[in-house]
Amino acid sequence: MEAVQPDDAEAPVIRGDERGSFAWSVLAERHPALIQKVRDAFPYGPEQHRALDALLEHAAHGVIEPLPPGAHDASQWQVWGRDHFGKSWFDVPFLWAESYFYRRLLEAVGYFRPGPWQGIDPFRPFKQAELHTAEADAELAALDRLAPLPADDQAQALLLSSLWGNRADLGFRISAGGEGVAGDSRIVADDSALLWSLLTAGAPASVCLVADNAGRELLPDLVLIDHLLRNRHAERVILHVKPYPYYVSDATTSDVIDCLRRLRAAHGAASEAGERLWAAMTTDRLIVRAHAFSCAPLPYADMPDDLRADFGGAAVTLFKGDLNYRRLVGDRLWQPTDSFAGRTAYFPGPVAALRTLKSDVVVGLDASTEAALVAEYEQKWRTSGTHALIQVRR
Repeated sequence: MEAVQPDDAEAPVIRGDERGSFAWSVLAERHPALIQKVRDAFPYGPEQHRALDALLEHAAHGVIEPLPPGAHDASQWQVWGRDHFGKSWFDVPFLWAESYFYRRLLEAVGYFRPGPWQGIDPFRPFKQAELHTAEADAELAALDRLAPLPADDQAQALLLSSLWGNRADLGFRISAGGEGVAGDSRIVADDSALLWSLLTAGAPASVCLVADNAGRELLPDLVLIDHLLRNRHAERVILHVKPYPYYVSDATTSDVIDCLRRLRAAHGAASEAGERLWAAMTTDRLIVRAHAFSCAPLPYADMPDDLRADFGGAAVTLFKGDLNYRRLVGDRLWQPTDSFAGRTAYFPGPVAALRTLKSDVVVGLDASTEAALVAEYEQKWRTSGTHALIQVRR
């Protein structure tokens, strides 16, 4: 029998009001650094520079203000932010504050407004740089070494590549001073056997994959999708991405195309995978969707009916990354031993999370694992990006 879960009221909503906490560091340190990186990445004009300066000041010292009345989604954010406007960014739910910061950043650079900067992704230079590095070259070349391995070993290697690819998160690297993630890497919960049993049981069916980051993370995600399609573990894969730039490196449709081109331009197995995926998109075996809810500052428990139907029709839905995990289980300080199945009981079908830990939220650990992690790392294991999990609810 599934353990009874605590009411939401018993688990505090994460906010950034505790100085030195992870949420505080994102709002106080990561966001200002990101504004400067965006300023430096484009030759924005005086209007954009003034708006970015204003965002920097308001985010650090001011209160949250509504979008301009002319913004296309001002009424929607008015509903979402009705309890938050006029408050400090540090005093509202962290998930909401982070999401609204990125919406205000897009407003500052004129992403949605008619004009020369409309539709220009402010994070594109960072995403492109990720695709054209020696590390990316080495990771793609490594695919050639998988060919001689047994099918099960290939499958597990590709799954772990997709899992650990999440460490390429650009927002996380900004906070870390641009350095790679150091320290040992450990999987604190591993339901990979259960995941493969769902993917290989019965006739091939639809699989949903909710993407996280573009660049070097999306490449192994796409290679994993190719494996599922090529080996008939999925009849089709529905890849959910963001409808517009979000959270620095979150994947959009344009990023999917960039990654497919990168794969096709590679050599050997990577190029072959890119060609198959390109063809799969033309025949609807790989379908890209960009639902508006993907950029909502809300948990997936509040998903609209059409998205619920999409996920409910899949053999399994895979959620990649930290933000999706926070939205999947709720951005609260749950007990780490709370059940993942209990926290995702609302979900309309089998669900899996592939995530490297870069925020405070975590559930589904056994007590001995948590105790050992705390003894060795205190609470840093939750946010350092050196630990990961694969969790599944059938």
